[in-house]
Amino acid sequence: MKFGIDIGHNSFPDIGAQGIQLEDNLTLDVGNRVIAKLKALNHQVIDCKPQRSRSITDSLATRCNIANANRVDLFVSIHFNAFNGLANGTEVFAISDNGRKSGQPVLDEITKLGFFRRGLKNGSHLYVLKNTNMPAILVECCFCDARKDMKLYEPEAMANAIVKGLVGELPGEDEPVIHIPDEEDNPNTAVLRLQKALNRLKIPGQNGRSLVEDGFIGLQTKTAVENFQRITAIQQTGIAGNTTWKAINQVLSKRILRINHAGGVAVRYVQHRLGADNDGMYGPQTEGLVKKFQQQNSLVADGIVGTMTWTKLIG
Repeated sequence: MKFGIDIGHNSFPDIGAQGIQLEDNLTLDVGNRVIAKLKALNHQVIDCKPQRSRSITDSLATRCNIANANRVDLFVSIHFNAFNGLANGTEVFAISDNGRKSGQPVLDEITKLGFFRRGLKNGSHLYVLKNTNMPAILVECCFCDARKDMKLYEPEAMANAIVKGLVGELPGEDEPVIHIPDEEDNPNTAVLRLQKALNRLKIPGQNGRSLVEDGFIGLQTKTAVENFQRITAIQQTGIAGNTTWKAINQVLSKRILRINHAGGVAVRYVQHRLGADNDGMYGPQTEGLVKKFQQQNSLVADGIVGTMTWTKLIG
């Protein structure tokens, strides 16, 4: 099946709602995960988000034009709601009968996560549903200004629910956030995982060499841990305790980073890899180096460290 996935907003001046979290960040994260999962299931996916827009109307029109030109089978627009901080829950909009048939299971799967069911609604007032030539749905995942929803929200679970609703299955081997246990729980296994993680992050031991993945703590591994701790502004003990494991997991989780994002550990890691000042603040210098890296790797040079950029950095 050929899907047109529309990652809501993210095309200035078309920006999303602001709440406890920014809608732009949420839609980009969930949308990229949905695209990756559908591709892993061998579906065709067209990314309908514009690279740039002259106006909000231009942004909306471009999304529809991309879907129409590519003759996608189903157009899916991903959004997050905002209202008064109290309203909460999930709703899906559609116009056609086929759109409603596609939207119903998506609504069902998301509400299984615990979100209040606001319903399958008529979307005849929505530009992207009126101006696409195929069945189309607009998913308001939940409310980004509601504490209840943001406490419940988890991007991987949301993406899984959308994909399961669309095609009835999930990839057999999703790439989860990697949670690595403290070495005190299982010394041999944890050390081996530590070595694998540090090699994946391209953190060398002595003399700039990759670690031998042998499950034993030696000088090389201790040096690599110290190097990672230095990069991420953790006290350099050479011991992989809870703080170090948490920092490793933050990087491996591939959180989306963008300009003015105070991402701490993840931003410091990106700055280290790209040669920026290692201050943990995603400012203009870091954005410029990210764009340069993206250009060098044939990616869209938008300055946002999303799924594809992370893949080039750490696989």
